[in-house]
Amino acid sequence: MIATKEMLRKRLEEERARLLSELSQLSIGGSGATEDMTGEHAGYGNHLADDATEIFEQERNLALRRNLQNLLAMSEHALHKFDAGTYGRCDECGGPIDPARLEALPWASLCIRCKARQERR
Repeated sequence: MIATKEMLRKRLEEERARLLSELSQLSIGGSGATEDMTGEHAGYGNHLADDATEIFEQERNLALRRNLQNLLAMSEHALHKFDAGTYGRCDECGGPIDPARLEALPWASLCIRCKARQERR
């Protein structure tokens, strides 16, 4: 069954709320580690393995944050397209995006042909 546009909009709104919540939780849980490792006494009194673990955790949190922010931006872009009446249209060529593609990736902004062309660049 192919989802209706109303169902897709609801999924996007739910996804946006989930992503905002995850970003908020990531900010709460990871705020102190950055200050510890960049401060004047970074590494002082710690074992090298402890410092390496903290740096790994920081890098992992930064990568997670970037991924969540990218997904949030794509979801918000799709919601703006709903408001503009252009949802389901390719940003590149203006042609229709396959409904099955939108069902799998409701934030998709390119048709398959334009996405393939973008990937080759």
